[in-house]
Amino acid sequence: MEILIKASQFILSLSLLIVLHELGHFIPAKLFKTRVEKFYLFFDYKFSLIKKKVGETVYGIGWIPLGGYVKISGMIDESMDTEQMKQPAQPWEFRSKPAWQRLIIMLGGVFVNFVLGIFIYIMLMYAYGEKYLPNENVKDGIWVQDSLAINLGLQTGDKILTIDGSKIKKFSGLTLEFINGNNFQIERNGIVIDKEIPTDFISQLMDRGKDAGAFLYPRYPFAIGKVSEDSPNIDSELKAKDIITAINGNALKYYDQAEQVLSNYKGQEVTATVKRGTETKDIQLKITDEGKIGVVFAGLKYKDLEKLGYYDLADIEYTFAEAIPAGWNKSWKTLTDYVKQLKKIFNPSTGAYKGLGGFISIGSIFPDEWSAESFWNITAFLSIMLGFMNLLPIPALDGGHVVFTLWEMITGKKPGDKFLEYAQVVGFILLVALLLFANGNDIFRLFK
Repeated sequence: MEILIKASQFILSLSLLIVLHELGHFIPAKLFKTRVEKFYLFFDYKFSLIKKKVGETVYGIGWIPLGGYVKISGMIDESMDTEQMKQPAQPWEFRSKPAWQRLIIMLGGVFVNFVLGIFIYIMLMYAYGEKYLPNENVKDGIWVQDSLAINLGLQTGDKILTIDGSKIKKFSGLTLEFINGNNFQIERNGIVIDKEIPTDFISQLMDRGKDAGAFLYPRYPFAIGKVSEDSPNIDSELKAKDIITAINGNALKYYDQAEQVLSNYKGQEVTATVKRGTETKDIQLKITDEGKIGVVFAGLKYKDLEKLGYYDLADIEYTFAEAIPAGWNKSWKTLTDYVKQLKKIFNPSTGAYKGLGGFISIGSIFPDEWSAESFWNITAFLSIMLGFMNLLPIPALDGGHVVFTLWEMITGKKPGDKFLEYAQVVGFILLVALLLFANGNDIFRLFK
C-alpha cells in the first residue's frame, strides 16, 4: 500500500509538470500562429492509450511514461519527422518563423517550470510558514555517533558555525550543506577550528546505505523507548517515555553523557532520577557488567524537545506579501543547491555519480502517506529541477535548440536541417545513456 501511495503521488506530480511544461511551448506556438500537430502526456511509440483530435492538434496520452511532448510543424524534435523537413517551408511551420519567435517558443516550457516552482513555494510559505530547528539554537553542540561524522573530525559537543563561510540557518539543512560544501568551521570548547570536507564525502555518505539516516544529530535527553525483555530492569518501575536526568546524583542532561556515568557503576545497583510528565521520582536500577541498563532509546521529535525546554524552534508565519520574497528565496536556494550538486556529479573523484537516480529514486522521496505540504514541496523542487535540466545545452533538450537559435541570431547563419537532425540523434543518445545509468543505479542499490 505504501508503494502504491508513493507511486500515485509520483505519477500525479510528473504528469502535472509535463503537461504544464508542454503547455509552455504550446501557448506561444499558437500565439505566433505555428501549427501544433500533437500534444502528448508520455510518449506514444506505435500506439496511444488515449487520443482525440481537436482542430489541427491531436491530444493524447502515450504508454511510455518518460516525459511528454508537443509536435510542432516544421521543427526537428523527438518525432524525427524528416520527411516533413524535405518539403518546402510553409508559413505555419516553426522553421518559417522569425528567430525571436522560435526562441520564445523553445523557452516557454522552461519558463513555466521556473514560474510554477516559485509560485508553489510562495503558496507553501503563505499556507504553512516555516517550522524548523535553527542551527544557532543547538547551543550545546551536536551528538556524534556516526563513523562519517567521526571521519570528518567532529566530536560530540561541537558547534558547527559555517560551511564555506556561510552560516547555516536550519539544523536539518546541515547534510545538504556538507554535500555542497568544501570546508567548514566549528567551535569546540570555546576554540574556533577550520576543517576541510573530503573530496569523496558524497561517496562516503552514499556508501552508508539509504537507511542509514542522518549523520549529524542534535543532543537528546536520555528518553526511554521501552525496557528490553532481557533487561535486568524488566520488573523495575522504569517506563516508556521516562527521561533519566541523573544517576546516583550525577546529572544527565543528554543521552550521550550516560555511557561514561554508567561505566562507573558496572554490576551495581544505582538510584536513577526520572522525569515522568510533570513528576520527578527516584527509582532503583541494576547496571550490567557491560555498563548497560537494558533499554531502547527513544528519539524524540523536535516539538517534544521544545516542550521539554531543550531547544527553541522557529515557527514563522507569513502574510501573502511576505510569502513572495520568502518563496523566491527558497526557489533560488533550491536552484543553486541543485547546480552545486550537478557540478559535483561531473567530478568523478567526489563519487557523487553514485547518488544519481532515476524514477525509483525520485518516487522514493515522496512520503508513504498523503501530505499536501510534502507533495507540493517535492513538486516545486522537481519543477525547478526540470526547468534547469531542460536548459542544459544538449541537443534534444530545449537548451540545445536555444543554443542553435541564439547562434543564428548572433551570426545570421541558420544551422542546416541535416546538422540539426544529427545533433538531435546525438542528444537523444546522450539522454538515453544518462537515463540508463541513473535507473541502473537505482536497480543496483535495490539489489545491494
